This record gives sequence, C-alpha cells and structure tokens, in this order.
Amino acid sequence: MNELMEQVNKTPIEIALGIDEEGMTTARKLYAFLDLAQGQFSRWAKSNIVDNEFATESEDYWGFDINVEGNKTQDYKLTAHFAKKLSMKGNGEKAEEAREYFTHLEERVKQKAIDFSQLSPELQMFSRIFQSVAEQQLEQKRQAEKVEQLDKKVDSIKDVIALNPNSWRTDSAKIINKIALQMGGYEHIKAIREESYKLLEERMGVALSIRLSNKKKTQALNGVSKSKIDKLNQLDVIADDKKLIQGYVSVIKDMAIKYGVTEVAAYV
Repeated sequence: MNELMEQVNKTPIEIALGIDEEGMTTARKLYAFLDLAQGQFSRWAKSNIVDNEFATESEDYWGFDINVEGNKTQDYKLTAHFAKKLSMKGNGEKAEEAREYFTHLEERVKQKAIDFSQLSPELQMFSRIFQSVAEQQLEQKRQAEKVEQLDKKVDSIKDVIALNPNSWRTDSAKIINKIALQMGGYEHIKAIREESYKLLEERMGVALSIRLSNKKKTQALNGVSKSKIDKLNQLDVIADDKKLIQGYVSVIKDMAIKYGVTEVAAYV
C-alpha cells in the first residue's frame, strides 16, 4: 500500500526514471529514458560510468547485480548530479527533460539542507572544516571536467577544420565515427553514411546509385576484376566529381553541427 501511495505521489518522469527516496535513479532506467541504442547498454555503461575518470565509485555511482531473463547482469545507482552529467551527453527532448529534472532535484536537495546555525559551536566548526574540504574537492573536479570538455572541443574543432577536399574521405570518416558514438555506438555508421548520401543527392540533384551502377558497368567493360568492382561504393562516385566532393564536405560539416559533434563547426 505504501509503495502504491509513493507511485501516486510521483511525477511521470520520476516513475520513468525510478527515482528512489534518496533522489537517485539507475543507469538502466536513465538509458531507457534517453532512448539510447538498444543492446548497447553494457558498452555505454563501461565507457560513461565504469571507465569515466571523472566519476567516483561509491560517490557518484554504486554498482549492483540484477537478474534479466534469468541472467545476472550489472546495473548502477546514480546520484542526481551524476545522472544530470550523463544526460548532457544526449540529444533531443528526452535528454533536455532529464537535465531539467535533475537540476531541479539538486535544488530541492539543497533547500532541505540542515540549518547549521542550530548546532553547537564545536559541530559548527567541524561543519565549516568539512564544507571547506568538500568545496575544494568539488572545485578540483569541476576544473578537471572543464579541461576534459575543452580537450574534446579542441579535438572536434581540429576534425572539422581538417575536413577539406584534399583529405575528405579520411576526415569525413572521423566525423561520422564521432556522430555514431554520440548516437550510442559504431553500429550507427551505416545509417549515418546513408543519411549523408541522401542529403548530398538532395543538395546536388544527383542519383548516386545510378552513377554507381554506370561506373560498375564501365569498369566491367574495361576488364576490371569483379572483386574490385564489388568494392565500389558511393564514395568512389563522389571522388570522380570535384563538385560532389565539395558538396559532400559541406554535408558532413552540416551533420557535425546537427548532431553536436562540435559546437563551433558553424564558424569553420
């Protein structure tokens, strides 16, 4: 009965995230809420939680075992602050909704803080010492996070600046890989490439599939081996036309902006 009343008093997002009495969610609940790639939770958790050098076990998260269809697997309890940071890596309305919720949750927790003026002078002194140490540690973590974000931003700037008609195949592949990781994993590369080809066709008024078919026929007539012909793809078609190369470079830069690979791509 008590559990039912708790559910009634919770908001839809709190129910979806499984927020407990301590204001914490779980990694699996957050992953599902953000609509991240199915079947990639373990990889995401290892990269963003376990191997995250800016996350501390037993402070930001706590691992625990659960059973999924009879198999023992791992999940993690997440503090509101850490869950908010993980939500910042997502895109779309769900990610924004999660970030806003965890921000408000942190504010509510602060409002419930103890009135230390009611404590004894001795406890107030220990409280001030603890608060000073805690603030120093948090500031160190914030500075470390800023450095990490700056490093990532610089890497992204380098990738987008490097994208030019002279090395377009290698540079565009780097950005497509980053977009795939942003979406949840390298399994998204194929879909991202297909999107880039579709955008190029719309922008340049061409049919890459027809050009690819014609290229294969021409090479067959010229005696090129079937194994080499089978390896041809849309990128080989683009490589034959300087205007298509320039158009594709422009498309990839626009996609970098769209998927948030770099915040400054628009200025390149």
